[in-house]
Amino acid sequence: MTQTSEDVTWLTQEAYTKLKEELAYLSGPAREEVTAKIAAAREEGDLRENGGYHAAKEEQGKQELRIRQLTQLLEKAKVGEAPASADGAVAPGMVVTIAFDGDEDDTTTFLLASREYASADIETYSPQSPLGSGVIGHKVGEDAEYELPNGRKASVKILKAEPYNG
Repeated sequence: MTQTSEDVTWLTQEAYTKLKEELAYLSGPAREEVTAKIAAAREEGDLRENGGYHAAKEEQGKQELRIRQLTQLLEKAKVGEAPASADGAVAPGMVVTIAFDGDEDDTTTFLLASREYASADIETYSPQSPLGSGVIGHKVGEDAEYELPNGRKASVKILKAEPYNG
């Protein structure tokens, strides 16, 4: 199966390493810790009224979900700088500047990437977010439309799109 640019999550080496370490911890020591908590709580007797048991099972469920999320993310991850779009169109891994409703005084600049790529330096929007999915594929100078949470449509003009350089 060939991955499209929308399937790929671009990560810096630092972010990739951090996520790999989190996955290793959750899959190893953290999994053993929660299993021990469940076993200890199980020994206390009646499971229907055992708050420690239920809390440990809930923690285990959240942990397993995060393990699945990290595994899927890392399977799709590409480490390094996102390539510039060959046709100049907005794509994940790019810093995009837009003007709301064509008003070039009302602008915002953001990184189009997954939350794992987010940094304190720049606001990050997911490619799956309403705004993110609305601007993907559009070129500088074009108008793009996306749906607001209230169901209305909003329009933005793409002013700038360039690869993110960390």
